[in-house]
Amino acid sequence: MTQEKIATPDRELMIGDVGRLVNIESPSLDIEAVTQSAHELASLIQQRLGSSATLISSIAGPHVHWSGGGESKVLIVGHHDTVFPKGALAARPFTVEGNKATGPGIFDMKAGIVQAIHGVAALVDKSGIEILITSDEEVGSVHSRDLIIERAKACGAVLVLEPSADGGALKTARKGTGTFELHVHGRASHAGLEPEKGVNALVEASSQVLRINTFGNADVGTTVTPTVAVVGTADNVVPALAKISIDVRVIEAAERERVEALMNSLAVENPQARLEIKGGFNRPPMPPTASTWLFPLAVEVARELGLPELQGVAVGGGSDGNFTAAAGVATLDGLGSVGGGAHADHEWVDVNQMPSRALLIAGLVSRLQQNRQ
Repeated sequence: MTQEKIATPDRELMIGDVGRLVNIESPSLDIEAVTQSAHELASLIQQRLGSSATLISSIAGPHVHWSGGGESKVLIVGHHDTVFPKGALAARPFTVEGNKATGPGIFDMKAGIVQAIHGVAALVDKSGIEILITSDEEVGSVHSRDLIIERAKACGAVLVLEPSADGGALKTARKGTGTFELHVHGRASHAGLEPEKGVNALVEASSQVLRINTFGNADVGTTVTPTVAVVGTADNVVPALAKISIDVRVIEAAERERVEALMNSLAVENPQARLEIKGGFNRPPMPPTASTWLFPLAVEVARELGLPELQGVAVGGGSDGNFTAAAGVATLDGLGSVGGGAHADHEWVDVNQMPSRALLIAGLVSRLQQNRQ
């Protein structure tokens, strides 16, 4: 049973706190904006949890870390950076209509952060709990990864605040993710006067993209998708350089090796062109084994608290849970808000479900405090 009677967090108070965070734009790598966001988040934590958070400096901006003291038993992980550029808030201000709230970054993941804070605030005993909200998840967690893994290992169990899957489902497994960049080097020339003296990087890149597009394997869940092409300088110049971004996602480690080998084996069609491969895999797969005991525990807690029955799904996107799972730490993802439209202009959150999601976090944390005593 849960350790204590947990009061359901207040919906209107939570909505107000979500507005506080959404109304401060925090695009990744905008250090001034992310710093302002971190200070507001730390202020909110102080107000709701009654003790100070620590701002941890990084090249990508401050990470926000809070501890309830005592022996660490559970790490709640999230991020306060978003994919939306400065100015998105003016175009789409924080708005609540009925049960639907909208605004840049609300679903991924500012509402989820608020749910976690209010869930922890609902507990009398806050010992053993850590909250770590980082500033660079949307750009690969390069400057927070080591810190996340360090605190995950110290705690032994991780709850990730990424948004829920459809219908509020939790995320019990994730694909490994990566981005490769193919640079095709050619030679510029005048497209009208002497095109034959050039080496057309666009033509060579076209052949390579068609080849790369065959590298996926749907039977084992591997996707290899060319996504962005940057090529050419003027309409009368044979392009000397083409840059192609390729999104890669795999379930199995063997598929990572296969795709890496294929990317590194690419060969030019035009012997005068040259290929350069950059990037690679960033996040390892989060296997279903990462949530073997945490997901059933969450289902049990939801049942005890009278919440809707939980579902668990495997998803294609990556999160910081990929790192903690690969480090051998039990990890459960998708504990954030219920809504939709992540990274899109129509991003939204169901505010009516925020109190129950906060209550789920509170109950799950309470059980982890007991189970790890």
